[in-house]
Amino acid sequence: MSPSLHLSDLVSAAASRTSLRAVDALMAQQHAQGYWWADLTADTTLESDYILLELWRHAPQGAEWNPPSRARIAKAVQSILSRQLPDGGFNIYVAGPSEISASVKAYFALKLSGQPLDSEPMVRLRERIMALGGIQAANSYTKLNLSLFGLYPREHVPSVPPELMLFGDVIYEMSSWTRAIVIPLAITQSLNTGRPVPTGFNLDEIFTPGVSTAFMPAESFFSWKSLFHKVDRVFKLWERFGSEQLRRKAIKKAEEWMLERFAHSEGLAAIYPPMMYAIMALDVLGYPSDHPAVVEAVRQFEALIVEDQDAAPGGTDAEAKFYFQPCFSVVWDTAIAAYALGETGIASRDALRRCGDWLLTKECRRKGDWSVKRPDLEPSGWYFEFANEFYPDIDDTAMVLLALWHTGASDQAALDACVERAKNWLLGMQSSDGGWAAFDVDNNWQFLSDVPFADHNAMLDPTCPDITGRVIEALCRWGLPADHPAIQRGVEYLLKTQEPDGSWYGRWGVDYVYGTFLALRGLKAAGYSDREAPVLRAGEWLRSIQNADGGWGESCESYDKNAFIAAPSTPSQTAWAVLGLLAGGDETSSSVLKGVQHLTETQQGDGLWREALATGTGFPRVFYLNYHLYRNSFPVLALGEFLKRRPPND
Repeated sequence: MSPSLHLSDLVSAAASRTSLRAVDALMAQQHAQGYWWADLTADTTLESDYILLELWRHAPQGAEWNPPSRARIAKAVQSILSRQLPDGGFNIYVAGPSEISASVKAYFALKLSGQPLDSEPMVRLRERIMALGGIQAANSYTKLNLSLFGLYPREHVPSVPPELMLFGDVIYEMSSWTRAIVIPLAITQSLNTGRPVPTGFNLDEIFTPGVSTAFMPAESFFSWKSLFHKVDRVFKLWERFGSEQLRRKAIKKAEEWMLERFAHSEGLAAIYPPMMYAIMALDVLGYPSDHPAVVEAVRQFEALIVEDQDAAPGGTDAEAKFYFQPCFSVVWDTAIAAYALGETGIASRDALRRCGDWLLTKECRRKGDWSVKRPDLEPSGWYFEFANEFYPDIDDTAMVLLALWHTGASDQAALDACVERAKNWLLGMQSSDGGWAAFDVDNNWQFLSDVPFADHNAMLDPTCPDITGRVIEALCRWGLPADHPAIQRGVEYLLKTQEPDGSWYGRWGVDYVYGTFLALRGLKAAGYSDREAPVLRAGEWLRSIQNADGGWGESCESYDKNAFIAAPSTPSQTAWAVLGLLAGGDETSSSVLKGVQHLTETQQGDGLWREALATGTGFPRVFYLNYHLYRNSFPVLALGEFLKRRPPND
């Protein structure tokens, strides 16, 4: 027996044992109702913004600020301080460098909460902020939030005019999450008359002397950025001298839009930033604190808190923690776990069927924002959270369809009808370039990325290879032939978006490893030959970036560099790379074997894996996510796929 064959036998045997343990461990995490749900965590900006919101909701009395949530605020402070970096700053992803906006937000929250300015953490933080350019270098949303309290000059932050509501369907050319943020924020900014802060409180010490607080000048006078800065000045004049009647009309329309989207949802858009701004908007609109809409908005927002749990935000075991989740990832977690377990062929059929029954109850049957561009399309699809009917997303829908292939359901007729609706909805949501985006169709007015409040780097929701690959896989799994026009257009999209080095960009996972694995799976599902050059180049690229320990890891820094940046191996990214190689026809190389071996050797005694680094993406270069189930679900899927390809005697 050759050494390579002997290694293959050993790896296969170890993979089989590892898979059995992992399946048992993942099955044990299923909730009684049939779903899987793990924490979704991010950076300290969530805790910092919570403290800002509490200042908004509970005004200080003179120099004293003693909100009823003081105990929680103290926990939020400790949560923030526990993640301070050695250089004094705060990052936006685990193991990343200090980032100015996160650091400024933390400084505000800590100072407001009573941290002594001469304490060692505050001194180091202040020094780091100044080294990064001071508060003037923070992003527009940080400055805008502070301006609501008079802590940053109002004239030097972007105007978010409610009159946007009067410009037809312009708001639907923004990404769904931007839309949900901007509308309550527009109400808040336009009606805010200045929120009080404790007497004497300011942030003067983190302003860089001699540096203007105004917008940075545009690179070119003849550019969209330059034009939008001029438009912003017009809006500021309009705020002072414009028609009050038009403004009232716009605010009323914004209010109605917001209230309508409270229904059938766990808060506005069911994600942290819109939920926070919605609470502020209700306040400036004059809703009393005991109004049902306010009570429910606060309840949904505070439901995002994880308190007194034994898992730290970075995914490591630690003492009890307090932190916010940016939203609930339950449908997403469930679909990935169910599909991974189904692919192994050894998971409990009854448990999977119970999952399928639960997923059917989460299908969207109401028209949401997507229907503005697709008014005649029958509602279907799945959202990310427990409830978010206005915002089903394409990626979740594709993932749920893949899961349903394995789960089945107690009511076969209901399942069949649901699948047909979802397939038709996905086909109707294909963009004109052949790809699929997250929530909308043809959301690609690129010039909107130059508006002054667009530096969250997610003003638009363009098509992307990762979602397109997953949609193709789901549609083909459910019977669409490879020669279907939508599949052909999707394949063409993937081929034209491949990077010169053979990889694909990953918008919703970090980064090129994620995009490449999903693009390859889509191409394979569509019958694209693994002997073609694009697939061969992708496989070669994946093998070329493998770490010495056999695994794969990629840093969030890849988004900053627009190129792959290596990181320590993670279970999820190792699984993605193995899945990509397998989809590309590589089933026996040493790279595949070493990748599988890495997964078998890093499995913990409880059958699960550990992962501290962020592998999920919210807004590239701005906001990253730790999906706490990724590290277990994706290795199960990779091991299952690997074992299916082994000869029977293995």
